[in-house]
Amino acid sequence: MNESIKHRFSLRFAALAMGLFATGASLGGEQAEVIRLSEPVVQTADSETFGSPLDEAVPAVSLAQIAGDGERFVGQSVRVEARVSEVCQKKGCFFIAQEGSSIVRISFKDYGFFVPTDISGKRVMFVGEVVAKEITPEAAEHFAEDVGKKAPVMEPGMAYEIVATSVRVPRG
Repeated sequence: MNESIKHRFSLRFAALAMGLFATGASLGGEQAEVIRLSEPVVQTADSETFGSPLDEAVPAVSLAQIAGDGERFVGQSVRVEARVSEVCQKKGCFFIAQEGSSIVRISFKDYGFFVPTDISGKRVMFVGEVVAKEITPEAAEHFAEDVGKKAPVMEPGMAYEIVATSVRVPRG
C-alpha cells in the first residue's frame, strides 16, 4: 500500500473511531447509553457524590443488619457501604444494593436526584433513612423492568428500603 492510501485509510479509521466514541458505540458491539440526569454535588479525583454532600458522621450500618433486622432501624438515618447489583436503566432513579444474600432497594429522597446508569458492580457509600415498605407483585415487576430483567430483583412482601439523601460513587 502506498503512503497516500495508508494516510487516507488512517484518517478514515480515526474518523470512524471518533464517531463511535462520540456516540458511545464501540467496535466490539452495541453498548448501552449511559444516562446521567443529575450532576454531582461534590467531585474529587476519586469519587462523585449525588444528592447532597455525604455526612460521614451518620452511624455506619451494614446492609446485612438492615436486611435482617430492619425494624430496629426504621426512621433512622444510616450510612452504608455496599455493592450496587442493579440500577434503574431508564433514569438512574433507584438501585439495588447487595452484600452476599442481603438485598436492599435504595431510592432517593423526594425523587430529587439520580445516579448514573452505569454504576452496577461498584461499591458505593450512601446516607439515608430506613423505611418499611410493602412491595406489591406489580411493583416487583416494575422494578425488574426498570433494571432490564425479566425475573424480579425483589420479591413481593414487606421489605426495608433506604431513602437516600446522598450517594458517593467511585470514579472509574
